[in-house]
Amino acid sequence: MFLDIGPGCSDLPLMILNFCEQNNYQTLLVDSGEMLDLLPSASSIRKYEGYFPNDVPMLVTEYKEKVDYILAYSIFHYVFYNTCIYKFIDTALTLLKPGGKFLIGDIPNISKRKRFFSTQTGIDFHKNFTGTDTIPEVRNFQLDPTYIDDGVLMGIIQRYRGFGFDCYLLPQNPALPMQNRREDILICKI
Repeated sequence: MFLDIGPGCSDLPLMILNFCEQNNYQTLLVDSGEMLDLLPSASSIRKYEGYFPNDVPMLVTEYKEKVDYILAYSIFHYVFYNTCIYKFIDTALTLLKPGGKFLIGDIPNISKRKRFFSTQTGIDFHKNFTGTDTIPEVRNFQLDPTYIDDGVLMGIIQRYRGFGFDCYLLPQNPALPMQNRREDILICKI
C-alpha cells in the first residue's frame, strides 16, 4: 500500500500512480479536492480530501500499521510553516507497517543554501542563472524563523532515531534543479 500526502497534479503523481498500478499497490492520496479532481480515479485508488492529518481521521484510523510506503514530496515547508511538524510526522509513522518507509522529499534547507552560495561554485551558479555579475546575498548568523535549517533536519533525525526508527538525511539527485539547496529525509520503521 502506498500513501502520497499532497501529490498535487503534475507528472510526478501520474508516474507514481502508474507505478503503483503496475505493481498492484493500493494507493491512498491526500490533498485538496481541486488537486484530487485532476488525478485519475480507479478501484485501486482512494482519495482523501483535506489537510493531513487533521482532516483525514478516518484514513489514520483505517490504515494504522498497514502502509508500506509514504511520500510527502515538496510539501514539508508548508507543514513547517503552518502546523506542528511532529504531529504530521508522528501520525504518518503510525500508518507504517514494520519495514515501511516514509520519504519526506524536496525539503528546502536554508543552511544548505547559505553554504552553497558562500562558495565559488555557488557564486558562479548564481551569476550564470541570473545572467548578471551580482554576488548572491548570504546572511549568516541571522535568525530565519520561517525557514527549515540544519537544526530542524538534524532534530528530526535525532527524534525518530530516539523512537527506534532508522532515519537518514539524503542528498538529492544532482540532476534535480534545486539539489544544491534541498534535501530528503527517509524514515524507516524497523
